[in-house]
Amino acid sequence: MKFAVLDFETTGTQASDAIIQIGLSVIDHDLQIVDTYQSLVNPGVPLTPFITELTGIREEQLGEAPGLDEAIIGMIPLLDDAVLVGHNVAFDFGFLQRALDQTGYLPFTGRILDTIDLLRILYPSITSYQLGAVASQFGVPHERPHQADSDALATAHVFLQCLEEARSLPLITLQRVAELLEGDSDLGWFFQTLVEEKELEPLEESGEFKFYRQFALKAGEWGEVPPARDIRDGNPLEDVSFEEFLNQVQDNLRAELPGYEERESQNIMFGKVQEAFENDKHLLIEAGTGTGKSLGYLIPAIYESVKKDRKVMVSTHTINLQEQLRERDVPLLTRVVPFEFRASVFKGRRHYLCMRKLEQKIDRREFVHPADDAMTAAQLVVWLTRTENGDDEELNLGIGRGQDFWDTVASETDSCLGRACPWFRSCYYYRAKHEASMADVVVTNHSKLFSDVKADDQLLPAYERLVIDEAHHLEDVAGKHLGLHLKYFSFIHAINRLYKDGKNGQLPALRQLLGRIGHEKKNDWNKAIDNIIPELIDAKESWDKLTELLYTLLPERVDPSAPEAGQHTLRLTAGEYPKGWDTLSTLEDQIYVGLGEVIRTGERMAASVKEDSGDYTAEGLATDIAGLFKDLSEARESLRFFMRLDDGSTVYWLEGSSQFKSKSLQLYAVPIDVSAQLQQHFFDKKKSIILTSATLAVDKKFDYMIDQLGLKEADSNKRLLTEVLPSPFNYREQALLIVPRDFPSVRGQTADASFLAALTDSLAQTAEATRGRMLVLFTSYRMLRQVYEPLKEMLSASGISLIGQGVDSGSRSRLTRRFQDNPQSVLLGTSSFWEGVDIPGDALTCLAIVRLPFQPPSHPLLEAKSELLKRQNLNPFMKLSVPQAVIRFKQGFGRLVRTRRDRGIVIVYDTRVIESYYGKYFLYSLPGPKMEHMSLGQIVPRVAEWLEPEVQTD
Repeated sequence: MKFAVLDFETTGTQASDAIIQIGLSVIDHDLQIVDTYQSLVNPGVPLTPFITELTGIREEQLGEAPGLDEAIIGMIPLLDDAVLVGHNVAFDFGFLQRALDQTGYLPFTGRILDTIDLLRILYPSITSYQLGAVASQFGVPHERPHQADSDALATAHVFLQCLEEARSLPLITLQRVAELLEGDSDLGWFFQTLVEEKELEPLEESGEFKFYRQFALKAGEWGEVPPARDIRDGNPLEDVSFEEFLNQVQDNLRAELPGYEERESQNIMFGKVQEAFENDKHLLIEAGTGTGKSLGYLIPAIYESVKKDRKVMVSTHTINLQEQLRERDVPLLTRVVPFEFRASVFKGRRHYLCMRKLEQKIDRREFVHPADDAMTAAQLVVWLTRTENGDDEELNLGIGRGQDFWDTVASETDSCLGRACPWFRSCYYYRAKHEASMADVVVTNHSKLFSDVKADDQLLPAYERLVIDEAHHLEDVAGKHLGLHLKYFSFIHAINRLYKDGKNGQLPALRQLLGRIGHEKKNDWNKAIDNIIPELIDAKESWDKLTELLYTLLPERVDPSAPEAGQHTLRLTAGEYPKGWDTLSTLEDQIYVGLGEVIRTGERMAASVKEDSGDYTAEGLATDIAGLFKDLSEARESLRFFMRLDDGSTVYWLEGSSQFKSKSLQLYAVPIDVSAQLQQHFFDKKKSIILTSATLAVDKKFDYMIDQLGLKEADSNKRLLTEVLPSPFNYREQALLIVPRDFPSVRGQTADASFLAALTDSLAQTAEATRGRMLVLFTSYRMLRQVYEPLKEMLSASGISLIGQGVDSGSRSRLTRRFQDNPQSVLLGTSSFWEGVDIPGDALTCLAIVRLPFQPPSHPLLEAKSELLKRQNLNPFMKLSVPQAVIRFKQGFGRLVRTRRDRGIVIVYDTRVIESYYGKYFLYSLPGPKMEHMSLGQIVPRVAEWLEPEVQTD
């Protein structure tokens, strides 16, 4: 068998574009790269600057190159009897067929394989499918990305690694994958060939996998994990003080990490966290970038939990930080702590795979989108041979409809068979729960903390000591969890999964299955299903009608200050009903009554099937159906609560986007003030809570956080410690903050033409001085769009590319990666770029903050909180708007300096920071950068001067 790995560089991506370079690598039946071919091709048309920049191929090189007829001759014999392989092969195949046609050759009719498909299946956890990223991860040489010969050779090496990986899989896994991909003739053929090869090999007994119900699994049964105290010989800390323990850990850290040095701020943090744990106090501690705050709380947490044999819970806001603790910090501590300890990660239930659902979905071929779903199922079958945790964060589900598939196989409380499930002992969720109950330190997230509160403390193991990292998000998460958030799809997903049409959905699947079982109660069950389906269709129609009418209530004008694109928002006040609300209430009543009957019938029928059918598959299906009725029941109650609009302590609002109309509708009902609930559920109840983040203090004081988080009583009872840690960075040397004092100001929420022109000009000139490497933070999406096109034009002359959030496609992490990979670029971002973006080193030299990040005053929650403060005779602007904006401003500023070697400039284009009475709070809250204000014309020379040493060392 021979493989021809092909890559073209072209003048563009359209069918009318031309080939400018051919690269081909040939792999023979011994799996050796035996031949390569490359040629430039004269396209007969000029190249765009973008293609020249991307490929490094210049116009003059092509002038001397052969035409397509001549260039293609050397490639044709190499394609004979070969399987065509490419990275995103559809692109190259399209150009190949057109080239063969234009030059008079017959079309290519052989088999075709795409390395992206192979990577998706065989490397389910790979973070990026981009060829450069894959080559780097695999250690494959790839010196000239976007040149066809280098791309083809790198793809050939990647293909060989995929082949090797596939051959290492257990036979049962390969058989499952081949079976799933039967419908895709070439990919199915590839895996079927591997199966036939493997079947001829002698069977090797490997202890690496556990084989159960026709699946190969890496994870064994979870009951095998003993409690943490059982893995230690007595208590290793019995007569050891915290100082002695810390000294030993730090000595080990020095031996483990050659560059490790003690930091004053981290040492203070060790002491403060330990003091709070020891004396049953709460602690607010601001730890800026570079403090090493994860170790700052984990080391005292391990000491506390092991010495006193009591669990410490750690909670993060983002899954990213949770993963960083799992992947980086905990393994490091496992190596440097002088005894064994257990740290486990425990997330929300829907992050874990339910094996019963996956088995049922694959065996019954319950695929809504056959090609996409078969691909995701194949990915998961391979992943089972790699994963210990069954946690979706390990998977790259980014292509196609992978996330939709996951939603149908994720673990859920309401569709769990518990001990009756044949998968119970291998269940990933129960494994995580068991490990958490056995661990010294448990890492979870804010969402799970509040789900546990709502479930009367049934989800998490009991704990009295808690560390809340990223604590500036706690209030926000509390509001979302203690309130309600209903989307258009909250109903639609549940209804569609129960019944989409005659063939698709759990109810038709159950009906079909019951037909095969032939049970005496079959007719009763089928009758119940037949009664439910029309009622579900009616409820869906009423819900569609209701969301359309609710959407029409939204103001036609988009809020110009909205951080995201095309958002419409309407606040509804408790006790005040908009015009026409009676009609809406009548529709809601129809949904409530109609679904009430459906849910009762459905739950009775599902319970009866579970109890009496005697068939495992029918029991599983009935359990899933009961779970979906429970989801509908919750959505129905939430809708009723929202439509009543009768709770004065709640703020109600609607949100929708002009792009997806009523399908984007979201209903919110959030407590105006969560401080009392936080106090009740956490600060009164728990012995010691550590709250930490890089941004908690305003003007070095914690008053705002104490108010918002319900810590007033703890503070007055002397149960609260506070600390702002000194920064480990020398900000006066590393960061220069510039304010152009003569910059035009913005009145209200919208910027006029003179402001936009001045901003675009200044950004373009500064970007030239810094050679790109610039992040610009906006507070409104609209302003970002207004600046994007004119700035792009100005920068193109200097060869600097512009990346805009929401304008250029891609997630935040993808846009950030693009920015880092291309040093001569400028990135424009809104809300999500103000925090959590880490761009250390030279990739980011200049940060521009366009406006101070005040929340839009029209935001319903801010409005309601302001009204509450006014009723208490307090100034909402100073008590709420300014502190919120200062914390956000500090988050934005924190993007610039991420390590001791980083150096750069922050430009704040909002003159309120030096002109207004509240501006000082923003500047005094920063960690001490050099601050200068000057006229607009002086900025570029000052930037060049500040960066001069750096320019000389480049």
